Amino acid sequence: MKFKTKGLIIKQQNIGERDRLVWVLTESHGILRAFARGAKNIKSPKCAGTGLLSYAALTIFEGRDSYSIDEAEALEQFIGLRSDIEDMSLAQYFCELCLHLCPTGQEAKEQLRLALNSIYLLANKKRPAQQIKICFEMRLITLCGYMPDLVMCDICGTYEAPEMVFVPHTGKLYCASCADKHGIQGVRLPISSITALRHTVYADFDKLFSFELKEELLAPLSLASERYVAYMTQKDYPTLQFYKAIQST
Repeated sequence: MKFKTKGLIIKQQNIGERDRLVWVLTESHGILRAFARGAKNIKSPKCAGTGLLSYAALTIFEGRDSYSIDEAEALEQFIGLRSDIEDMSLAQYFCELCLHLCPTGQEAKEQLRLALNSIYLLANKKRPAQQIKICFEMRLITLCGYMPDLVMCDICGTYEAPEMVFVPHTGKLYCASCADKHGIQGVRLPISSITALRHTVYADFDKLFSFELKEELLAPLSLASERYVAYMTQKDYPTLQFYKAIQST
């Protein structure tokens, strides 16, 4: 059976001298693992459409126990990433998160939309990279069933305090007063950062990336979001470690 869909290539593996095995985040079937025969040949029409981080229109044949790509037309290749190793490594981290979190065999339109928008903004430098990272991490983890509870202090019900504590291993929020009183450890953030964190989870998608936060506040918020993802998924991400390593050089 053949079907058409659109998808983002989030992992690629060369098979022999001519072929590729790819993992695609598709809008209709979630994550698909598919063979692309002859796709390594630069003259093949499948070559561009099955490259890592290519967004493509695909015709896929579903066999008894595997998928194969019959046609692949590249729609967007995010060329801006190729000249910036930090942005490229961050985009690959986004792909690794998708590979681990997104569903298989079911619709994933929202996850694909999030990935495409995040990578587009990154490739075209439309927002600070740390801001895009925070939005991507928090919205993806929420879409995949791990929404944190950021409405109010989990003890006293305070909605806003000058400083609040986000606890990554529970996804709960506490005012600084309750955290100190009960010995609760977490990431301490000013209310402006908490407002931004809430925005990444609760805002309409069209406004997801629209908040503004001082540059010096993005790093601790980024740390909070990546810790939350790590705790909820119980997994370390090599692409994230590489991204952080090249940032420090």
